Amino acid sequence: MAVHVVIAGENLWTISNRYNVSIQSIVDLNGLSSATSIVPGLALYIPNSLPPFRYYRIVAGDQIWNLAQQFNTDPSAILAVNPGINPNQLHIGQIITIPSPEKLEISTLGFIVPSSESNVLTILDSISEQLTYLAIVAYSFTEEGFAYNQIEDLAIIAKSNQLNITPLLMIRNFTGSDFSPELAGRVLENPTYRGNLVASIVNLTIQRGFGGVSIDLEFIPPARRSDFITFLTDLKNALGELILHVNVHAKTADIPTNRIIGAYDYAAIGKAADLVAVMTIDYGYPGGPPDPIAPITWVEQVIQYSITQINPRKLQIALALYGYDKVVHTNKTNAQSVLAAQNQAITTGTPIEFDSTAKSPWYRYWHGVEEHVVWFEDIRSYIEKYRLIDVYHLSGTTFWQISLAAPQNWAYLSKNIAVVKNIE
Repeated sequence: MAVHVVIAGENLWTISNRYNVSIQSIVDLNGLSSATSIVPGLALYIPNSLPPFRYYRIVAGDQIWNLAQQFNTDPSAILAVNPGINPNQLHIGQIITIPSPEKLEISTLGFIVPSSESNVLTILDSISEQLTYLAIVAYSFTEEGFAYNQIEDLAIIAKSNQLNITPLLMIRNFTGSDFSPELAGRVLENPTYRGNLVASIVNLTIQRGFGGVSIDLEFIPPARRSDFITFLTDLKNALGELILHVNVHAKTADIPTNRIIGAYDYAAIGKAADLVAVMTIDYGYPGGPPDPIAPITWVEQVIQYSITQINPRKLQIALALYGYDKVVHTNKTNAQSVLAAQNQAITTGTPIEFDSTAKSPWYRYWHGVEEHVVWFEDIRSYIEKYRLIDVYHLSGTTFWQISLAAPQNWAYLSKNIAVVKNIE
């Protein structure tokens, strides 16, 4: 598929003629609310029959002909999509694009908060081939460490297993409407409570038919850093062959005293867990100044640090299926799906900009006297992040969260990437 960025004066009729595809296919693939309205800067995903692209970093000894063999393609095809490269002078570290029928293989995990069972089941039917795991966000624990179910999810677990998606029990130190450092600290520091948490998680996982656990303990007091590792090690031992997936805040260096990232010993977590998902999202955070959700330069810095601590084949990065609409000067934040953010620009007739450094789309509009800035993700920013997964040989990605509409992302996955199932 191709990416077309709308310029002033274009309409869907001219674009459909240019690519010889129907207007309706463009509308459907990109989730457009109308076949008559688009805006400059809108990135459209266009169907075509070209092979997927792979992304490769040159190492010593590489030649175009052996790369063509490795990726089951032709040297001329590689040269055609990399204008300007000298096949006789490839530079170590240089990243090239390779058209190849050999798709990138990754594991994916979708988070879901099961507020509407019927809606979740419909979503799973529609994207089942794009998910390895489903982390069901429906569990917390008491001050004595006893895990409990907050939202009924048995039908979702059963549906996941039916669709060959491995369901994971996702547990958080969530109380009321936020994460509780006090709850995490109280349970982790007490051997009895910590043992209660391990035993109750394992019991719920087995009884309810999960294939494993996804841990999301956030703002753990830094003093509990080693206790967290003890908890994860004990939990993995008790889970046996079941999956232990651990989510951690993103960082580019280890700062053990930091209140957000201090408790995460990446190296030790990587040894204890089957998979580690680094939250490469919310660089621009709710209540903060208008900034990209996940600027590509920052995401790459996080990856570069993470792979010094964690086996890249155990490492997932996070992709956001949302954007933030912020009121300038107050930073009041409204979260919305990437599709809603895209279509809001069209509805308000606002041109979309693209930050070439962050590789992220954004736009500015006015609501009365209020100035708003919206940062979100689109097909261009998603491709950049999948490129990093390929270049750094990562396990894959997570999506927060799959109830948020992101048709371009799912179309890209379906066409270009092989999502593996039943990862051990």
